[in-house]
Amino acid sequence: MVGNAKEKIPTVYQCDSNNRQNHTVVSDLDGTLLVGRSSFAYFALIAFDVGGLLRLMLLLLAAPFAGLLYHFVSESAGIKVLIFATFSGVRVSSIKSAAAAVLPKHYSEDLHPETWRVFASCGSKCVLTANPRIMVEPFLQNYLGVDVVLGTEISSFKGVATGLVAGNGVLVGESKAVALRKAFRDQEMPHVGLGDRNTDIPFLKLCKEKYMVPPRPGTQPMRPETLPKPVIFHDGRLVEKPTPSRALLITLWIPFGIILSILRVFILSTLPISISRYIMYVLGCPVTTRGAPNHFPGGKGVVFVCNHRTVLDAVVVSSCLHRMTTTISYSVASFTEFLSPIKTSKLTRDRAKDARLIEQILNQGKFLVMCPEGTTCREPYLLRFSALFAELTDRIVPVAISMKTGMFHGSTARGHKWLDPFFFYMNPFPVYDVTFLAMLPPHETCKAGKLSFDVANSVQKMIAETLGYKCTTLTRKDKYGMLARTDGLVNNKVTT
Repeated sequence: MVGNAKEKIPTVYQCDSNNRQNHTVVSDLDGTLLVGRSSFAYFALIAFDVGGLLRLMLLLLAAPFAGLLYHFVSESAGIKVLIFATFSGVRVSSIKSAAAAVLPKHYSEDLHPETWRVFASCGSKCVLTANPRIMVEPFLQNYLGVDVVLGTEISSFKGVATGLVAGNGVLVGESKAVALRKAFRDQEMPHVGLGDRNTDIPFLKLCKEKYMVPPRPGTQPMRPETLPKPVIFHDGRLVEKPTPSRALLITLWIPFGIILSILRVFILSTLPISISRYIMYVLGCPVTTRGAPNHFPGGKGVVFVCNHRTVLDAVVVSSCLHRMTTTISYSVASFTEFLSPIKTSKLTRDRAKDARLIEQILNQGKFLVMCPEGTTCREPYLLRFSALFAELTDRIVPVAISMKTGMFHGSTARGHKWLDPFFFYMNPFPVYDVTFLAMLPPHETCKAGKLSFDVANSVQKMIAETLGYKCTTLTRKDKYGMLARTDGLVNNKVTT
């Protein structure tokens, strides 16, 4: 009977999305709003973020057991195992932090285009899911504009998750219908219901129109940049969603990766900058250089203005120039500064003092590498450039930097910053691509009467066009306020 009921329900491809501004839609998550039908990867992202390798290994060991329960006992039993392996003993605040900073990027890359077509057309939105609400709510509300999120509730004791579920248990089957009735008891039931499996039929029956999202091999997720609010800032160390096979590969690679990264960092920090680049190439860390300048007139120094991808940017630029440079930073971990083969000068955030520091470096005829974004950005966007460099010199060389990593991100907003270079070099083949643009002509600098912020914006635009990135007006404060509730300085917390 269930199978026949499912056959009579039209598919989402048959749903007209026109003139639904006054309609309410309710949708399942996995396999419906998302192309993927498994939530393992999102549990794994949380597990690695809050518990590292050991927690990820625990989840991997539990996954086959969860799969057996899912197929031979119940969907609810399988999800309970995943919840216990991921959340037990973890602070609820850590789970919330990871859900807000890590998961949105990966959820946004898996949205089903046809479901989103219908979902986005409705004025009021609700999502029903068996996943823990604490995991999915930040993405659904902040990026998709969902009004109501109904999911499995987890239990906690004194701010620590027990690994057990609370309330009415895992939200599957009839319990979804019960939750929907309760949420809409004083309102009209949703106009449109979207699901992807037989267990969604109970809540679909409550909707005026019901549609199934059939699994179609080869369905491509929609592009993340088409979201109402693109994901520009995100955290977490893993580059790609860890499917079971990829998670296993990561756990097997990490011991070798740690040894390799220590070797790479040691060579980079101890050998002369002029030869370290070639040895790093042999160790699987190539740097591609385009348009590298070879000569500049004497006198005052030159500022190499870069976009910021990792803490290693200035070191890589120096290796491309085959000479020692100086770099400046608002905040850098002491251990990272100790390892750096080039001189690092700290800015104070006092504009007058910082200006004097930069002028002193330039007056000595040194090459200064600086990243006026003030912080790293992983996505193809450039944050707002500080205009301080444009006020102090007319010898400006824009430098466009891009990089590729396969497993780990070499930057963090919420984790231990001193580990950044090690995580970058834990990747099997991390690649840097550095493009030196032409030095700004005098008539494009403040020397010709241009305003400093116009010069900074022009340099930002030049670098963005070279890389195919987009310019934004977002800043360091925006990033750290959103991801970590800090001001971006080491060991500094934002007070509320």
